[in-house]
Amino acid sequence: MFLSVFDMFKVGIGPSSSHTMGPMVAAAKFLATLKASPFHAHGLRASLHGSLAFTGVGHATDRATILGLAGFEPATYDHAKAEAALEEIHATRTITPPGFAAMRFDPKTDMVFDYGPSLPGHANGMILRALDAEGDVILEETYYSIGGGFVLTAAELAAGESAKAATPVPYPFETAAQMLEMAAKSGLSVAEMKRANELVFRSKAELEAGLARIWEVMDNCIERGMAVDGILPGGLKVRRRAKGIREALEAERGLNMTPPHTINDWMSLYAMAVNEENAAGGQVVTAPTNGAAGVLPAVVRYWLDHVPGASRSKIGDFLLTAAAIGGLCKHNASISGAECGCQAEVGSAAAMAAAGICAVMGGTPEQVENAAEIALEHHLGMTCDPVKGLVQVPCIERNGLGAIKAVSAASLALRGDGQHLVSLDVCIETMRQTGHDMHEKYKETSLGGLAVNVPNC
Repeated sequence: MFLSVFDMFKVGIGPSSSHTMGPMVAAAKFLATLKASPFHAHGLRASLHGSLAFTGVGHATDRATILGLAGFEPATYDHAKAEAALEEIHATRTITPPGFAAMRFDPKTDMVFDYGPSLPGHANGMILRALDAEGDVILEETYYSIGGGFVLTAAELAAGESAKAATPVPYPFETAAQMLEMAAKSGLSVAEMKRANELVFRSKAELEAGLARIWEVMDNCIERGMAVDGILPGGLKVRRRAKGIREALEAERGLNMTPPHTINDWMSLYAMAVNEENAAGGQVVTAPTNGAAGVLPAVVRYWLDHVPGASRSKIGDFLLTAAAIGGLCKHNASISGAECGCQAEVGSAAAMAAAGICAVMGGTPEQVENAAEIALEHHLGMTCDPVKGLVQVPCIERNGLGAIKAVSAASLALRGDGQHLVSLDVCIETMRQTGHDMHEKYKETSLGGLAVNVPNC
């Protein structure tokens, strides 16, 4: 099993990797399929199903789908151009992606929210159609946004990961147990094995530049989030708090009476800054998802700014170690809130962050695995119940607490020798089973939990 660090960490836009980035990616894939087909389309139509329908407005799924059909993609997204394109589409009721003639598309009738049963493959399903001049369907494809910005067609989902043509890598671990066995035999760290796998597909210079770019975007997101205040969009009137918290913490520096636990406020600050940017539709990095995008950057920033001996030269090791753990979570369970609840998003993010900081603080592979297990274990059963379908409440604060748990888990692991009762593999399997058993109303549909007990206005 190989999942690249650049699959786990993708530059994109908020507020959701599965509900915003995924539909935009799906639309881009559909355009590519349409361009390669012999058909000449005169119109387009999209329907959202399951969680994409129930929380689509709050997650800007309709907007993302329309922009994807207009040719926009998450990694190169330009907000000003997107706003202009949306205005033109609504005014003309036509859409003109690059390389195509203008096609009919009325957002009021051709962007459909289907609140019936979910599509059979996944809770996040959507169907895209191309129409001829008479309005008949000439091309149709079903897509599933399976979390973290990953998108599969119905055929790809049915075929499964094993059907993909796999390029051999030197350390193809599919479980944490295999990871530890390979580390013991090779004498390499988790990051070193992950790096060797990555170098099969790209040069060392490309890998290092890509890792540096990931952290640059993450760190810039933290800085933007700490510099801006105001009200987040969506109607809940949630105030951005990161700027005020930063100013208060900086004012307290040097005071003798500052309590030791204030360090937790710094971790929460960094995470909340990212997730407030995400909620505002800003540029973020999936880690492994948008909804959990603040946990890992917060832990990296905490390590760099507050831990003696931290070095930027080790950020690559942090990210590679974290990506290895995230890959195990995705391969053996899920990173999708719509599939397994928030345990799959913030829980996986905390496990990744715990493993990363444990590694750069000198942890052995066994301690790294232990750190990830502790962090994930204490997120098991966490539901995904965003109020009004917005990635704001409880998501923003939840990332701060996830970062604190990650650091605590790594610290506990570093105090031990890596030997422990519950393995990471058992914990990941438990997450999968718990997600399977969890009621649909607690899996990103906003039909239960806080979403129905907190006033939406």
